[in-house]
Amino acid sequence: MIMQGNNLFQKHVLDPFLDVIKKFPDKNAFCINGNFYTYKQFGECVSKIRHAIQSRAVKSINIGLVANDDIETYATIFAVWLEGYVYVPLHPSHPLERSLEIINQAEILLVIDSSTVSVFKNVLIIESAGLKFERLLLESKSIADEALAYILFTSGSTGKPKGVPIMRANVANFIKSFWEVGFKIDENDRCLQCFDLTFDVSVQSFLVPIITGACVYTIPHEQIKYSYIFGLFEEHKLTFGAMAPSMIRYLRPYFDEIDVQSMRYNILTAEASPLDLITDWSRCIPNAELYDFYGPTEATIYCTYYKFLKDGNDKHYNGISSIGKAMNGLVAIIVDEEKRILGANEKGELCISGGQLTPGYWKNPEKSSESFFETDNGGVRCRFYKTGDLCYMDNDGDIMYVGRLDFQVKIQGYRIELGEIEHHTREFRNGHNAVAISFENSFGSTEIALFIEGDLIDKAILIEYLKSKMPDYMIPAKILFIDKFPLNLNGKIDRNEIKKILL
Repeated sequence: MIMQGNNLFQKHVLDPFLDVIKKFPDKNAFCINGNFYTYKQFGECVSKIRHAIQSRAVKSINIGLVANDDIETYATIFAVWLEGYVYVPLHPSHPLERSLEIINQAEILLVIDSSTVSVFKNVLIIESAGLKFERLLLESKSIADEALAYILFTSGSTGKPKGVPIMRANVANFIKSFWEVGFKIDENDRCLQCFDLTFDVSVQSFLVPIITGACVYTIPHEQIKYSYIFGLFEEHKLTFGAMAPSMIRYLRPYFDEIDVQSMRYNILTAEASPLDLITDWSRCIPNAELYDFYGPTEATIYCTYYKFLKDGNDKHYNGISSIGKAMNGLVAIIVDEEKRILGANEKGELCISGGQLTPGYWKNPEKSSESFFETDNGGVRCRFYKTGDLCYMDNDGDIMYVGRLDFQVKIQGYRIELGEIEHHTREFRNGHNAVAISFENSFGSTEIALFIEGDLIDKAILIEYLKSKMPDYMIPAKILFIDKFPLNLNGKIDRNEIKKILL
């Protein structure tokens, strides 16, 4: 059921946060770069930033946040929310031109920056690391749930980042639906936060622990994520965390050494989850409930989930795990190109509706009209978001992920799913990762290049194997090997970087 009305964000986010500050002052809230910060210290840091915001004449509702990995940055998020403002993360390692474009689009007049020296000019700056604590502020302003909580800017097809504004009600609906999955997190948990604050899974990764009194363990920007995570597992016996499958793949050579008995819940997210990888990983976390969560930024972090059975009967398509069913408060449908709702086992575009849906792209009605539509579903008029993902529902209503619609190509008039080529290659290579990419040859025809992670192998033997599984028009024209696939800042395989090798 979709929650509506006011005070939902207060009830599900702000009140629980303020309660843990009072209830668990001596418990650890964060472990950042090996340093622990208690809830008392965190509350004081939030309060000093609130005082700083109050002392400035802030003329814009949107506040820029330089997304460093430190206590001041996380405290700023809660300070901004408690004061009724909106945070817009600016990544410190992104090109300055991109950050300035975001500042311009979001009409930001104030940036809160914990850096030693801020690179931002022509805006008001609060240097959060140097603020002095005055007194504890443990109340919040009454703000409507229709107000925004944050705006995330993602890559845009025009070359300019596009803003996805998320309302307070969206976050509240997400938190309520998340708990209804069955997670039980409390002040004794130790939780991983390995995502950049410019990526929406970070919100789940820090918010769920902080509103329950648990401790958040972050990854310093300069560290190699997978190796640092390995260290956190060993040293701090983490109990809960969300991770991208690519991060787990980098840990695969060390699976024999990883035995995290303490892990209670593990979420796989951000990209498709190969079932063979997850099956092997599950042995490293033998006591954990393991989930695959799916969700675009436009639907506030996650919108569907699948709980792994770990008994050999998990659902998959081309070796990629099912993404399960919609979370409570959300509706998932599969539609054809005319937006007609399809039946079981019919492939089409996955579309999402419900209380977690963004109101639309930031100051971009044209893009919003392209990506959102209304249709009748069960006699009710609903607004849906087109995910761009090709899926189908099986007879049980579980969603099977086929691939991105833009990962489909036509070769000799045949429609090809690149995921199928990747699946058979992974099978041949005993789970080594593979990425298939379409390109245009010198004659203007579309061909397929197959990139394989790891050591060189005999291409002829691989091609013979692929020919035994697929028709000739699906056989890659080029096969290339890469020691390790590049990852973007969110831990996903960076297909754009891989494709540059073809240029």
